[in-house]
Amino acid sequence: QVQLVESGGGLVQAGGSLRLSCAASGRTFSMGWFRQAPGKEREFVAVIIGSGGSTDYLNSVKGRFTISRDNAKNTVYLQMNSLKPEDTAVYYCAARYAFGIAYFPRDYDYWGQGTQVTVSS
Repeated sequence: QVQLVESGGGLVQAGGSLRLSCAASGRTFSMGWFRQAPGKEREFVAVIIGSGGSTDYLNSVKGRFTISRDNAKNTVYLQMNSLKPEDTAVYYCAARYAFGIAYFPRDYDYWGQGTQVTVSS
């Protein structure tokens, strides 16, 4: 059983930056970030796999968000720059043991509790 604890959410003005962190209680192979806005389904944001760190992103965040990981700390980060009001959501960290990039919530084994990100216009 792996526990995930997110931190770093908050309120920021449009154009600002936030960095989310997700600390895992054990080692995992793939870690991702998802988000869920009110009334919408949870959507994929970014993923990083393996210790080498192959990554992929939701098209609308490419060039603005960067996912990275510190394997020694079992921690994954999401650096979010040039934030927009439409980025407002609860952001969730997720982890899975299976090999390969996964884009759907059902493919992940463990979830954090979520952290609120609010971007004001």
